[in-house]
Amino acid sequence: MAANFKELDANTTLSDQMAIEAGPVVLINLFTVAPEDEEALVKAWAHDADFMKSQPGYISTQLHKGLAGSSTFMNYAVWESAASFRAAFANPEFQSRIAQYPSNAVAAPRLFTKLAVANHCVA
Repeated sequence: MAANFKELDANTTLSDQMAIEAGPVVLINLFTVAPEDEEALVKAWAHDADFMKSQPGYISTQLHKGLAGSSTFMNYAVWESAASFRAAFANPEFQSRIAQYPSNAVAAPRLFTKLAVANHCVA
């Protein structure tokens, strides 16, 4: 068992994003999995979350599930910086935990930063 990774953006990779010095950052990670493996995915994610919340720079996380029988999940995690996420992601212990995901699970992680949009959002 192991999660398969998919890039969401043809113009930049997660590795490119982790190399940027930015913060705070939000990780959005979309997971798809066969319906019969949903429980295994949630268990593997919780195991990862236990590790991540002990890492420097971690702020918070929340897992969401698609409605109406969807087998799509979304993790929303806040980190102090791309560097703190990079250190946690590259940690050998975390890398070994990825093997605990169902083999049909696909993870599509991206890092984001807030934008200021007049009359709507503050950075």
